[in-house]
Amino acid sequence: MKPTTISHLRQWKANGKKFATLTAYDFSFARLFADEGIQVLLVGDSLGMTVQGHDSTLPVTVSDIAYHTAAVRRGAPQSLLLADLPFMSYATPDQTFNNAAQLMRAGANMVKIEGVPGWRIPFACSRSVPFRCAATSV
Repeated sequence: MKPTTISHLRQWKANGKKFATLTAYDFSFARLFADEGIQVLLVGDSLGMTVQGHDSTLPVTVSDIAYHTAAVRRGAPQSLLLADLPFMSYATPDQTFNNAAQLMRAGANMVKIEGVPGWRIPFACSRSVPFRCAATSV
């Protein structure tokens, strides 16, 4: 399988092609998903509950996400990989950029943030950080 890129996502959207995105937290599941043809994976902050046994996602750190992102990248080197910026890891422009850069160094192709005030996206995108924004309801 050739590497899946953000350009592929744009092309698929333009062509109306549907695809699955699955959440993976480790090498083994990432490899399994990649072997089954899943081209887009997410390392989510939900790992706080599903892997770490917390009651919520609040204790998850950027370092936790980076660790799991690196493991998933090794298991699925050709997949497009999104990684969550966890709670309070994007409170300021510099914090947003530095934490997004840490996740990209770990292997993420794109960073996902939720409940985004408008300044974060232009700031990060001007520094070549691809973002996927998820709206949250209050």
